[in-house]
Amino acid sequence: MVLGLMTSLADPRLPRGALVSIGNFDGVHAGHAILLRRLVELARAAGRASLVLTFEPHPLTILRPGAIPPRLTTPQQKAELMARLGVDEVLAYPTSPELLSMSAQEFFHEVLVGQLAIAGLVEGPNFLFGAGRRGDVALLKTLCADSRMVCHVVDPVQVDGEWISSSSVRRALSEGNVETANRLLGRPYRLAGRVVSGARRGRTIGFPTANLAEIETVIPRDGVYGGVSTVAGVRYPVAMNIGANPTFGEAVAKVELHLVGYAGDLYGSVLEVDFLGRLRDTQSFSSLDDLKAQLERDVIAATQLAERQP
Repeated sequence: MVLGLMTSLADPRLPRGALVSIGNFDGVHAGHAILLRRLVELARAAGRASLVLTFEPHPLTILRPGAIPPRLTTPQQKAELMARLGVDEVLAYPTSPELLSMSAQEFFHEVLVGQLAIAGLVEGPNFLFGAGRRGDVALLKTLCADSRMVCHVVDPVQVDGEWISSSSVRRALSEGNVETANRLLGRPYRLAGRVVSGARRGRTIGFPTANLAEIETVIPRDGVYGGVSTVAGVRYPVAMNIGANPTFGEAVAKVELHLVGYAGDLYGSVLEVDFLGRLRDTQSFSSLDDLKAQLERDVIAATQLAERQP
């Protein structure tokens, strides 16, 4: 069980009579943050707990396995981000064929009322629920009114004229546009992975790298990026390469991080990196000296990005 994340209805932390928001909330982007802050505000005003109900695994795992979008956040990351917004508890409700076959009315009465005894809901205007996603906000309002529950609808949000959605964040990352992704998220996009052994070539040319594996979330488009990473409480600028290394004839894509100023051993540890900006495309160099000169420029650019980040 992940700290801050409930995965069972039998969890003793599960609040009854809470104000609830339901959804996947992948990425916990800026639009999600507005809705969840409203949830927390209304719950506190009513003297109730705030509870987020999400589903694990993703319902598409059962309904359409080939259509599952890559994750922006793991369940643990989602719970941590929601906790920062003030949400009291997060329940990752176990997804099953039986759950997904419930009509909207059955889900409302059996799960929300019968199992969770909720006091009300806070949702966006495009909220859909029940088998075939046939239940909408109009039905939700009716069901809540019939059960004498509150139902608050929070308007969607735009950034630079674009509606914020998890899909728009994924699209920006797939294009390598981490600056746009960060604006939509309301924070830097974070990638986490376990440090594994690589070719150790970077160490021989003065740019040791940490190679990340076991990455569970979206990897931005191939290229060179600047970011920051924190190790043992110390913040380091990061120059990172995503993709193959054509200079050395490598065709296998990798995620390699150079932590500027770090000299320790990271093998086996889980490392997180926040993306701050895209520096350039991946390219092949005709000589080792040309490569080293470019890496030096990348380090300077990554350091400058990190220094501008509050």
